[in-house]
Amino acid sequence: MSHIASPTIRRLSRKIQVGRVAIGGDAPISVQSMTNTDTCDVAATIAQIHAIQKAGADLVRVSVPSMEAAEAFGKIRRAVDIPLITDIHFDYRIALRVAELGADCLRINPGNIGREDRVRAVIDCARDKGIPLRIGVNAGSLEKDLQQKYGEPTPAAMVESAMRHIDILDKLNYPEFKVSLKASDVWMTVLAYRALAGQIEQPLHLGITEAGGLRSGSVKSAVGLGMLLAEGIGDTIRISLAADPVEEIKVGWDILKSLRLRNRGINLIACPSCSRQEFDVIKAVNALESRIEDIDTAMDVAVIGCVVNGPGEAREAAIGLTGGQPNLLYIDGKPVGKLTEADLVDGVERAIRNHIAARAKAAEPTINKE
Repeated sequence: MSHIASPTIRRLSRKIQVGRVAIGGDAPISVQSMTNTDTCDVAATIAQIHAIQKAGADLVRVSVPSMEAAEAFGKIRRAVDIPLITDIHFDYRIALRVAELGADCLRINPGNIGREDRVRAVIDCARDKGIPLRIGVNAGSLEKDLQQKYGEPTPAAMVESAMRHIDILDKLNYPEFKVSLKASDVWMTVLAYRALAGQIEQPLHLGITEAGGLRSGSVKSAVGLGMLLAEGIGDTIRISLAADPVEEIKVGWDILKSLRLRNRGINLIACPSCSRQEFDVIKAVNALESRIEDIDTAMDVAVIGCVVNGPGEAREAAIGLTGGQPNLLYIDGKPVGKLTEADLVDGVERAIRNHIAARAKAAEPTINKE
């Protein structure tokens, strides 16, 4: 499908490296989630990381609240190949241990580690192993003096909290970090990120924290992150949902695809249906979505129930279906066959997979046998 080029000009940020994934600069905006298993349950955590990775995650974060969890993390690290971020609070010894065990990034706030010598020990270890940090400010856990100063969480309070931690890293001459400023309120989050974006060069990790369940949380995240991403703010995203972490990855990708910032999987264009529909659009789309979840090749597919908008959408998509008498299947903008309602889902899925296979074959290098 032809598109107007995205008007977004991204904020130029410092590029850091989280394992094999670059964050910031001209690197693609990465999508991440966080495990919600007990980290000490190594098998369950490994299985969830694999599921999150299969869904399209670039990075996965794992909470490490104890030394026992740190040792479990070492086993998890050896069993998966995706970059892992460790979430640590208060105990600097946990940070030192997971760094030894292969963490690709430490999510840690220097200000809550304690004495300067402990903070310096963590930074020296990170520097030695080339591990970046993530400073994570949350509106629900601001420092007590900031709560008293501002009376309640505000964007300014969040930025001031972030700058305290950033100042510690600046004094220790360690610029390899990213920052998040998360609140459950969309506007508070957006205003905080906007304010900080012009003050530092480091990449920004975006998220609306504690956004809610699958539906409401997805909406809040799409609105808040959509505003920031459309302004060029943001280098990596996490959708925080009270749902399976796999759903967070799906929503994250949908947000990026909607803004044409990244492409992965099928972009399904479907009408909401009305009395003009010649087949049950909602039933067909639901069935088709469940069948093509495994596809990560970027492709536009249009499923339209009538001949008013159907032919136009179908001609612009790689694969298109237009309701009518008969229902017509389009490939690369041209009608190629007819489908009965009983054959709709099978026919469209077959066309998608055949088209992907043909693309892959056409991309194969030609071997000169002479």
